[in-house]
Amino acid sequence: MLPKLNHSDYQATQDLLKNKCILITGAGSGIGRQAALTFARHGAQVILLSKTREKLASLDDQIRELEKPGVIIAKPILCQVDFLKADESFYETLAEQLEQECGHIDGLLHNASMLGDLCEIANYPAGIWNQVLQVNVNSAFLLSKALIPLMKKAPAASMVFTSSSVGRKGRAYWGAYAVSKFAIEGLMQCLAEELENTSKIRVNSLNPGGTQTAMRKAAFPGEDPRKLPTPADIMNSYLFLMGDDSKAVHGQALNVRL
Repeated sequence: MLPKLNHSDYQATQDLLKNKCILITGAGSGIGRQAALTFARHGAQVILLSKTREKLASLDDQIRELEKPGVIIAKPILCQVDFLKADESFYETLAEQLEQECGHIDGLLHNASMLGDLCEIANYPAGIWNQVLQVNVNSAFLLSKALIPLMKKAPAASMVFTSSSVGRKGRAYWGAYAVSKFAIEGLMQCLAEELENTSKIRVNSLNPGGTQTAMRKAAFPGEDPRKLPTPADIMNSYLFLMGDDSKAVHGQALNVRL
């Protein structure tokens, strides 16, 4: 049985992520958006990647509104990117810019994902297949490759890959999405072994389980979303993995709940 993170028991301190620079992909909506707000509220300077400029702008406004007397919120760094089109040079340039602005990267949350079609593999459109693998796997590989040197400069960095139950055990009709999540688990394991004795970077995957997001609604249109936790309900697990309390957790395929 895979380890479980008890997000209801973990209590993050208000300054858990103070002075940490954390990059979040897919920050425009769902879990990524909530993670951006939560990390900023706990002291992090968040670097937000999303395809949609309008979502980034509204999230920037939300984060700035968190500031109040006695609470200083670090200015977010915004980056609009289409993961279907971004090539290696984009990520290399991004890393150069972040080195100038931040010096190092303390956290990387791979959250951006594309669902694709839900159909049998015999009828799966090849074009959609390639798009799903590009967004879910190739972009994570290229971003990780570009940012590892900056993460090695951090006192103790954390890289978290967003997984799924269908990336732990294959399921009919989940096609490219399931295969992409299996690949993410493999990428996590390879990086974890490579970085274990050569850096202070810890690498883990986290399956959030069914959550109230647009992707979940698209995958299960007949499901009652009120029976699912919201992204805010599961944030303690993400705080735990990004904060120093998880320094000993490395190379693990984790579940928010069983």
